[in-house]
Amino acid sequence: MNADDVARYLKQNPDFLAQHSELFAELTVPHPHGGQAISLAERQLHALRDKIRQLEHKLAELIRFGEENDELGEKVHRFSLALLDAADYDSLRHALFHHLQEDFAVPHVALRIWNSVIAHDGEDFAEVSEAVRFYAGDLRHPYCGAPGHIEVLGWFGQAAPHVRSVALMPLRRGAQVFGLLALGSEETERFYAGMGTLYLGRIGELVSVALLRQLG
Repeated sequence: MNADDVARYLKQNPDFLAQHSELFAELTVPHPHGGQAISLAERQLHALRDKIRQLEHKLAELIRFGEENDELGEKVHRFSLALLDAADYDSLRHALFHHLQEDFAVPHVALRIWNSVIAHDGEDFAEVSEAVRFYAGDLRHPYCGAPGHIEVLGWFGQAAPHVRSVALMPLRRGAQVFGLLALGSEETERFYAGMGTLYLGRIGELVSVALLRQLG
């Protein structure tokens, strides 16, 4: 009989150790964190303690994620109220930039709008190339990662050479894209490929609806 046979026998006879409880005291195994020998009962206690520590760590992690999501949800709520409270385009733009920069700690924000039925002055309505329009139109979700478009990077002005990661959110009227909201950071890992975009997508939707309410 080899070790596999013993293991198979114990699996097929789960009451064996219960019927021979003295083995827990008589048989010894190496300590999981040292060289001394300990009983099977003590080894089982160590295994249970390790499992409890793993579960406690996982629970603490879940609580931390929940708290972070609650905080982020509260920020999005305040952001939504500020957009709703804006009486005109200028106040809407101020609320948009202020909350993204102050509440969400995004250092650089840029906005471009095209196909607006109302003419506006300012950089937000500056000419945008067809390449960027097509790119924005093809986005199904916010883009996060390195700033691959030199034109979009230029929207950040003097900060452009320092931007290492961006989040790009298409602004939509139904299926039609009418603009692009760009967030920039000097940190490479602030916006990275593969990160969750649920809240970024919601922010893009909120901004789209708020802008359409002002621009018609």
